[in-house]
Amino acid sequence: MAPARLRPNPDTSGAAGGGGAAPAQWFAAVPGAAAGSVAMQQGGGSVARSQAFRLPGRHGYAVEFSPYLAGRVACATSQHYGIAGEHGQVAVGGSSRDGGAEDEGCGTLAVLEQNETGIGLLRSFDWSDGLFDVTWSENNEHVLVTSSGDGSLQIWDTANPTGPLQVYKEHTQEAYSVDWSQTRGEHLVVSGSWDQTAKLWDPAVGKSLCTFKGHEGVIYSTIWSPHIPGCFASASGDQTLRVWDVKTPGVKVVIPAHQAEILSCDWCKYDENLLVTGAVDCSLKGWDLRNVRHPVFNLFGHTYAVRRVKFSPFHSTLLASCSYDFTVRFWDFSKPNPLLEIVEHHTEFTCGLDLSLHNRGQVADCAWDETVKIYTPLCLTVPV
Repeated sequence: MAPARLRPNPDTSGAAGGGGAAPAQWFAAVPGAAAGSVAMQQGGGSVARSQAFRLPGRHGYAVEFSPYLAGRVACATSQHYGIAGEHGQVAVGGSSRDGGAEDEGCGTLAVLEQNETGIGLLRSFDWSDGLFDVTWSENNEHVLVTSSGDGSLQIWDTANPTGPLQVYKEHTQEAYSVDWSQTRGEHLVVSGSWDQTAKLWDPAVGKSLCTFKGHEGVIYSTIWSPHIPGCFASASGDQTLRVWDVKTPGVKVVIPAHQAEILSCDWCKYDENLLVTGAVDCSLKGWDLRNVRHPVFNLFGHTYAVRRVKFSPFHSTLLASCSYDFTVRFWDFSKPNPLLEIVEHHTEFTCGLDLSLHNRGQVADCAWDETVKIYTPLCLTVPV
């Protein structure tokens, strides 16, 4: 096992419990970053139009743009870096806290709204354990799903601030990933857990529809294909990338993708056969499902584990990655020198990353330094 990846301690995870809205005064914009769009020189890359939002005491794990509303972003966070819980203590929906009260929640879902003057907090919800991933509904602009350290999934509604609409608790260890299907006619969610299983859910049904077994290590990432209905990929600590079809039992494809734990995977938006993986060995690799004996590209440069990888929604060969080396890197695997830009604007592990479907070139990321940043890297402001 490589030491670069940290896990929450299951012995100190909070018990399953209710959630509630957190008061907006806990959150404050980073000084100088929310007064309109600014250009900043950040380490290895020039970042244009960058804005930041601070979530005190909350360490970011995942961030995702709304598929409906430009500038709306959800961020899944944990207290104590997601490594220790608060033994199930939680404030139940609607309870008030004064500014000096000790925060007893263990995870917060923050829904942020960006406009011309900066980033503001639209809504926030607390949960009794760390939140590790978030996904937006594809059929309701107000609904989101999060996954938690207590093994549960929570369904939230930004129009209903009193707590989760539903809680699904079947995973026996941390639920580390969750994704809502993007293909037409499907309203399915897939989750991945450290119990080595992936589960299929219909949010309208109170229990999972199917459990997928086969991985021999914890599952870090589960991602639906944007092209093929009922098809998803999973990445695991067992060093494999696997592809599944919900209509057939058993795994469809097994790829021994790295000689290290794989923390993230994503599908190309322009090629149904192409996926990318990011791993503890600091590399990204591309995989063509028609021939999985060798990767179609290798990308090197990160100096610590690659935490998340994302293909661009606008460029078939462009992708982004974030890492425990505090950087976000942008790549074009079709070029002889594929590294386009390095953005260094975090001071802790950078865990969450997404690219906007609405604003071409816009990126959101989050880190353990308690900040969410929305920006346009210089390499995405010019034709690639």
